[in-house]
Amino acid sequence: MTLKLTPTRFDQLADALVEQGWFEWPHAVTDALCQALLSEAEHHACEGSLRRAGVGRGEIHHVNTAIRRDEIKWLDGATRAQKIYLDQMAELQQQLNRALFLGLFEYEGHFAVYKPGGFYKKHCDSFRGQANRMVSTVLYLNPDWQTDWGGELVIYPEDTAKKQVEIRPELGKLVVFMSEQIPHEVLPTQHPRLSVAGWFRCNGSVTGKIDPPR
Repeated sequence: MTLKLTPTRFDQLADALVEQGWFEWPHAVTDALCQALLSEAEHHACEGSLRRAGVGRGEIHHVNTAIRRDEIKWLDGATRAQKIYLDQMAELQQQLNRALFLGLFEYEGHFAVYKPGGFYKKHCDSFRGQANRMVSTVLYLNPDWQTDWGGELVIYPEDTAKKQVEIRPELGKLVVFMSEQIPHEVLPTQHPRLSVAGWFRCNGSVTGKIDPPR
């Protein structure tokens, strides 16, 4: 399975990243792959192998439930569904590097499970000038998402004169945005909300050690 990445669709994605910093891509990933990933995430939730997500990285990483309330499990490529999805992200990485010269080095991602009442306050995925995470992705795994369940992803455009955008977390939808430039948040959800969040990173190696502990 490959991404539904036709030349026209990729041009739309690349142009949107340059012009506004984000792109919403409905039905980017097949229902079959999303359902397989959804089953994995639900299995991890049932067996208790998710862990509470924190904020910050490295030594300043800590849990703060006033900022975010979700649980995560990092992808390790150990299942067929994960391998297929990671291959798709590798394909997207190559295309982005070729078109936009971003120097993306690797991709990391995790399942993100928001239980009812879960949210994530407004934030950016990378601090300006640190250029660790360059491009963020979110793949939604939620079939038949209802409007009154909430849980929208809110995008805050760099141009403050423009209206913020609310994106419903619908099955197969992929949202791609610039990690440093685009503040965003997850509104409180009234229903279990599952996704795969990920980041393309640049090579921030220091003294032979590949960029930072996550």
